[in-house]
Amino acid sequence: MDKNEKKANIPEVDEEYLMQVMAEGTRDPKLPLANDPPVENKPVVKEKAKIKKQSEKTYGELFLKNHSMNRRGEKSIYIRQESHERLSRIVQVIGEDKIPLYAYLDNILNHHFELFEKAITDDFNDKFKPIF
Repeated sequence: MDKNEKKANIPEVDEEYLMQVMAEGTRDPKLPLANDPPVENKPVVKEKAKIKKQSEKTYGELFLKNHSMNRRGEKSIYIRQESHERLSRIVQVIGEDKIPLYAYLDNILNHHFELFEKAITDDFNDKFKPIF
């Protein structure tokens, strides 16, 4: 397989969509973006208690105050330069430089997994078929 064939098999990533998803507070997540392709609507079930508890907190309280990580993890990830600058600025200004960037990202990911746990599990189970 030559390099051109490999590149042809890589799906394109809509970076603008991902940025807006990361910044969920800037738009109503129930409304599609203008350039969203039509997708099958799967209901996302959220526990009312979780949502109410989280909605009573500010963004900083949810993501920038408490962090359980006491050191940097063993794994590296790559993100766009623009995303890194944006995240760093959020940590500096809203977080008052009291939380490291890796802990902020860990908090965001934990929140995402809690919020979409059922949808992720359902999609995973739909696609994962055991051998036996």
